Amino acid sequence: MFSEKKEKEKLHKGSVLAGYDLGEKYSQISYLLYGEEEPDTVATVVGTKQYNIPTMLCKRAGTNQWLYGKDAVKCAGDEDMIPVDGLLSLARKGEQVELDGESYDPVALLTLFLKRSLTLMNLIAPIDRIDAIMFTVDAPDDRMVEILSRVTANLGLKTKRIYFQGHTESFYYFMLHQPAELWHYQVIACEHDGTRLKTYRMECNRKTTPVVVLIDEQVCETLVVPDENEEETVREDAYRLADERLLGILQEMCRGRIVSSAYLLGDGFKGEWQKESLQFLCRNRRVFQGNNLFSKGACYGLLERLEPGEIGSGHVFLGRDKLKSNIGMHVLRRGKESYYALLDAGENWYDVEKRCEILLTGERKLAFVITPLTGRNAETREMTLTGAGSDGAPYTKYRLEMEMSAPETVHVTVTDLGFGDFYPASGQVWKETLELP
Repeated sequence: MFSEKKEKEKLHKGSVLAGYDLGEKYSQISYLLYGEEEPDTVATVVGTKQYNIPTMLCKRAGTNQWLYGKDAVKCAGDEDMIPVDGLLSLARKGEQVELDGESYDPVALLTLFLKRSLTLMNLIAPIDRIDAIMFTVDAPDDRMVEILSRVTANLGLKTKRIYFQGHTESFYYFMLHQPAELWHYQVIACEHDGTRLKTYRMECNRKTTPVVVLIDEQVCETLVVPDENEEETVREDAYRLADERLLGILQEMCRGRIVSSAYLLGDGFKGEWQKESLQFLCRNRRVFQGNNLFSKGACYGLLERLEPGEIGSGHVFLGRDKLKSNIGMHVLRRGKESYYALLDAGENWYDVEKRCEILLTGERKLAFVITPLTGRNAETREMTLTGAGSDGAPYTKYRLEMEMSAPETVHVTVTDLGFGDFYPASGQVWKETLELP
C-alpha cells in the first residue's frame, strides 16, 4: 500500500484520476479530470450509458486468446469457448483454476481481466497516463486487500498512487460532494443486484469537530426480482412481494428519522416494480436511481486523499474499516511537553503505516494516549522496554513502527538504534499489540 505522504508530485490541470468499482458480477470505471467538477463514467459502448462491465473472462480452447466483459458473455455459449466468471470469489479461495488442461492462478486471471477492462480508458487516457487510481470493492477485508495488492503490483501502472476503499466509504465521499441539502439530515441508499439487497444509512454528528459521519449497513438476502423469462402472472406476484418487502425495509430505515435523500442503486431496480416503495420514498425526499455511484465515489475519495478540500477536512468518516481513535504520545520538545500525534482516527486500518524515531532516558517506557472519537474516555497504555538501558547509556534512540491488522488492532515494534559511537545499537526489538476500545 502506498501513502500519499510519500508522493511529491502535485496534481495538475488535466491529471487523470480513475475510480474502479470491482464487483463480483459487474465492474465499472469512472474518471475525473483534475480541474473539472464531476467524474464521468466509461461506457462499454460509446455514446450509451451502458456502464456495467461483466466481471468475466472467456478462453478459446487450444489457444491463448482471451475475451473479457460483454464479449466474454456473448461468446460463453460457443463450443470452443471456456467461460470463467466469479473471478473475485476464485481469487478469495486462492485455489488453482483448471482450464483447457492447464492450471491458472486465480489472482493472475483477475489481473488479466483488470488489464483488459482498463483499456476502455484509452479514449480518455492510456493506462500509463493515469495519474492515480482508487479501487473500490464491497468488503475490503484483509484477504481482499492482499489480493488487490498483488493484482495492482502486476498491472503495469506507472503511478504509485494506488489506493483501496470499500463501497461504504465510496458512498460517503460521493455524498460529501453533493449539494448540502441532499445530506443535511440522514441519507439512505439501497444496492440491489436482483437477489441481494444491501442498505446504507448515513448520518452526521454535527455537534463534534470535525463532524463525525457514521454509516450503518445491512444485508437482506431475500429480496428477489423474477427473471424476465418467467410467466407474466408469476412475475407480477414476485414483483408485488418484492415491493412489499422493500417497503417494509425502507419504512424501518426511516422510522423516527428525518431523511433528506435516497438512492436506488443497481440493475435490480430496473423496471417499475417498486411502486409502493417509491411512493413512500418520494414523500418530502429527493430520490435518485442509477448504478455508478460507487465508481464516482472512488474518484471523489481519490481527490480528497490527494488534495483534501474544505468540506472533507471538516468531516471524518468512522466506518467499519476505519481507525476510530486518535493515538499519540506526550513528549518533550525543546524542553516543553507537547502532544505528538502518531495515528489519526478516520484512516483505513490497511493504510496505517507510521515510522518515527524517539529518544528515551531513565526508565525506558512508552505511554500511548488513546482517544476514541466514539464518545468513550481517553486512556493511556504503557509499553515497557524490558532490559533497555542496561548498557548505562544516558540516552538511547529507538525506531518506533506502527501498523494495523484489523480496525481495532495496532501492532507496535520498537528497535534499539543506540546513541552515537559510544553506545552502538544493540539490535534489540520489542513488540506489543494494542487492542483498541
